Amino acid sequence: MKVAAIQHDVVWEDREATLARLEPHLSAAAGTGARLVVLTEMFPTGFSMEPERVAEPEGGPTTEFLRTQAADLNVWLTGSVPTHPADGGRPVNRLLLAGPGGELRHYDKIHPFSYSGEHERYAAGTERVTFAVEGVKVTPFVCYDLRFADEFWAMAPETDCYVVVANWPSSRRAHWQALLVARAIENQAYVVGVNRVGEGGGLHYSGDSRIIDPLGEILAAGAGGETILLADVDPVVVAETRKRYPFLADRR
Repeated sequence: MKVAAIQHDVVWEDREATLARLEPHLSAAAGTGARLVVLTEMFPTGFSMEPERVAEPEGGPTTEFLRTQAADLNVWLTGSVPTHPADGGRPVNRLLLAGPGGELRHYDKIHPFSYSGEHERYAAGTERVTFAVEGVKVTPFVCYDLRFADEFWAMAPETDCYVVVANWPSSRRAHWQALLVARAIENQAYVVGVNRVGEGGGLHYSGDSRIIDPLGEILAAGAGGETILLADVDPVVVAETRKRYPFLADRR
């Protein structure tokens, strides 16, 4: 399965402007033959700690944007959106996966970024999930989750490809790059890490998106500007890597 990672800028806290900017990127990604297209964390607004301004209800405008684009372009489309859950609880940082046939799945970020106060503004998710996307087992995480290896380890047996969407600031870019490779190597799975570029909320974002294979080799890499990264993700390669190097069986 071909994956497209869209490393993009965001118009700060302006959903309509950002979604309009993204439409040509999505069309370009779909035009490459990609089946899974990945956007960033809180892609419509940036990493805002003002959910009263940016959070949407379930089924809100960004959800409909994802579903419409996925159907019109015949792709699977994912990224995270600040969301008010239907149960009336606190907002969550919710990754959505929209499919070409109307499918809609979600994952709520388990580890809010306490350093920025995210834990005070957004509730923590409680469940890890794996999505089946055209024969590939995809496990999503959001930004700060990347620092918690145990979450990735727990899902490794049922994962071919981890997707990590982020707004990871350039001041800690070395951590982002190193941890993406580490998660691929230690779990013998693909990792698709997609980070934004540009300025937002007083922070600078340098992108550094990556698609990494199960042996830790970088298949595609982004620098500091808007770009689309492409690579093939093959479950057979994951299975063969784990058979040749049966390291996961030695975990305790």
